[in-house]
Amino acid sequence: MTPVARRIRVTGIVQGVGFRPFVWRLAQQLELAGWVRNDAHGVEIFAQGDAAQMDALVQRLRSDAPALARVDSVQAQQAEPETLTAFIIRDSVKGRSSTAIGPDVATCPDCLAELFSPPDRRWRHAFITCTHCGPRYTVTRALPYDRPQTSLASFALCPNCEREYRNPADRRFHAETTCCPVCGPQLELLDARGQNIPGDPFAATLALLQAGAIVAIKGLGGFHLACDARNADAVARLRARKNREEKPLAVMSANANSLVPYAQVDDSERALLEGRERPVVLLRRQPGAEAALAGVAPGLIWLGALLPTTPMHFLLFHEAAGRPGGTAWLAEPQKLLLVMTSANPGGEPIVRGGLEARERLAGIADAYLDHDRDVVARCDDSVLRRSGDGFQFIRRSRGYAPVAIALARSGPSVLAFGAHLKNAVCVTRGDEAFLSPHIGDLDNAATCAFQDETVQRLLELLEVKPDLVAHDLHPDDHSTRAAIAFAARHGLPTIAVQHHHAHIAATCAEHGHLGPVLGLALDGVGLGSDGKAWGGELLRLDGPLATRQGHLRPLALPGGDKAAREPWRMAASVLHELGRNGEIGARFQARGADTVAAMLERQLNCPRSSSLGRVFDAAAGLLDLSTHMKYEAQAAMFLEQAATRHIESHGWPLPLENAWSIDGDGRLDLLPLLASLDRASNVDEAAARFHATLVAALREWVTQAAQQQDLRTLAWGGGCFLNSLLSLKLRQSLEAQGLNVLAPQRLCPGDAGLALGQAWVAMNSLER
Repeated sequence: MTPVARRIRVTGIVQGVGFRPFVWRLAQQLELAGWVRNDAHGVEIFAQGDAAQMDALVQRLRSDAPALARVDSVQAQQAEPETLTAFIIRDSVKGRSSTAIGPDVATCPDCLAELFSPPDRRWRHAFITCTHCGPRYTVTRALPYDRPQTSLASFALCPNCEREYRNPADRRFHAETTCCPVCGPQLELLDARGQNIPGDPFAATLALLQAGAIVAIKGLGGFHLACDARNADAVARLRARKNREEKPLAVMSANANSLVPYAQVDDSERALLEGRERPVVLLRRQPGAEAALAGVAPGLIWLGALLPTTPMHFLLFHEAAGRPGGTAWLAEPQKLLLVMTSANPGGEPIVRGGLEARERLAGIADAYLDHDRDVVARCDDSVLRRSGDGFQFIRRSRGYAPVAIALARSGPSVLAFGAHLKNAVCVTRGDEAFLSPHIGDLDNAATCAFQDETVQRLLELLEVKPDLVAHDLHPDDHSTRAAIAFAARHGLPTIAVQHHHAHIAATCAEHGHLGPVLGLALDGVGLGSDGKAWGGELLRLDGPLATRQGHLRPLALPGGDKAAREPWRMAASVLHELGRNGEIGARFQARGADTVAAMLERQLNCPRSSSLGRVFDAAAGLLDLSTHMKYEAQAAMFLEQAATRHIESHGWPLPLENAWSIDGDGRLDLLPLLASLDRASNVDEAAARFHATLVAALREWVTQAAQQQDLRTLAWGGGCFLNSLLSLKLRQSLEAQGLNVLAPQRLCPGDAGLALGQAWVAMNSLER
């Protein structure tokens, strides 16, 4: 029978995931001859054999791909048969890249079985990995994904590892980060002076942690700072040294069962905790857990938790469990619970190298558990929380970024510089958008430099030369200045995209929505097209164009940005709007309260903003839930959890009547609602009624605008949608009105996703 030959192109995340050995095994099963190789576009296959078997190959490339792969397309073309007798794996071919690297993933069950098997040659090997697990993005310098282009290049394989690496039937065939204790990276535990601490590194690290020390531990995308989560003194020292007053800390446990004394974990949360991405998951805290974990998440009913992501983490818990053989212990509750937070001085990027750690963490860490495998790219932990039947990103980073987001159409390449806060940058290539891992707030030189570093890395890794640079409308944001400077250096045009326009565009881009849409943007602040501070906006989007359809009644911000940090000031602003300025001094009795009253009276340094974020702050201030915030959105979180307590016990209250109004210009006035909160006798009930009334007001506002604009699709975005009560109840209410609601799913609704919206607007602008 004359053989049939085909050339097959597979694109997507198909490098570093065991795709070539998967193809080789398929070819053996189907008795096909030919070859497979990586190249700059993905995976290329030449195969020949029986026609039916060839059809089966193409179908199974789509249906049976490895777990870590993401197959975007499989294209097969007829080819001339060649004289071939076997199927082989060829060396990779370099070229201009159109493929992508996958994210880092946690240690797989097969590797864990070897890690904890005493006879295995990789028993307790801190760098165990295979094609199914381990680092990808954070160790890769360039594509195609081959060992010489990773930070394992300097570690020559020993004969045993070389045999596995060359054997297509082995799961470590071309596992580019594979190694063993003989040929792999080496661990070292150093004290605060940089001197080696003798003995087993894990036994010594555990002893330090149990004695109350703070240890910097090298992970996938950089170092964590760890301490005993049940040692209140150690937690307090970590906070003091890191200058992190009350912002919650995450904890790491050996498994989900070990979290049960501290947090409620349902089946979907357990699946997320145990998934290969291993994010921090916000869980509802158990009663009494705040006392058991004093200082970890002060004042909050949620606890951020994650499970081990690397063999090093697993080995710490293995040490604490007494080094049992086998993996049964991994399902049993373990006592050890560690604070595991990003290793950085407050507000700066995560530390990634040993020397950098000893310099930047001096005075913070008591010891350093380090190794000599370089972290090529910094990458913080991802953070998610339960939202209805799904999950919502609070931070999209390790495990998820920079996985491409498919766009509805292909277009010119855009580099978007994102927002000033919670910064991430975005690069588009064809019909894909690559949103970077979390960068952070651009408030210090180190984070600004990290943004430059991330831009350069993404462009080099994706081999993209942008056609256009997009940025926020605010001229003084560092992200704007950095974008304009980059464009000037490379002779590129720029486009400024209004902040809330970008929020809605990001949601449209994620959902592939191309037509006109009504947009609801609710956040803290963004510069409006009229030069004022926006934050509660109804927009109509038509392609790259946005027009303002309505906004919240603006409130004065006494002291400007200071009002965003001190909720009592926003409460004072509400009293002033109500004609009760004279009550401000006695009502708050804060240093400067009389001065604030005078400022409001004279409208001195009191810019006005339509921000819903400031409405939340005013509500928290009026209910005395928060007067001075120690971290961003603390007041809004306290308000949400007060409402949550009441709703869980009593259900949703009815909205207040006559608590809002909408004028002919589309302005939504929430002042009557805020007035109802002052001196409420039951704070939790008042917080719940505030949420119920806010949802009712927003529903009427949106549905009225939708009718006027003859639109049935709403897209929303902005940090206020991180409030789960608001987002879930509002979605139900709007869908009950017949509206189709598009909400962020694969990205955070806040500023972290803004760069995607900027890029989408820019792409559509160039096409017009």
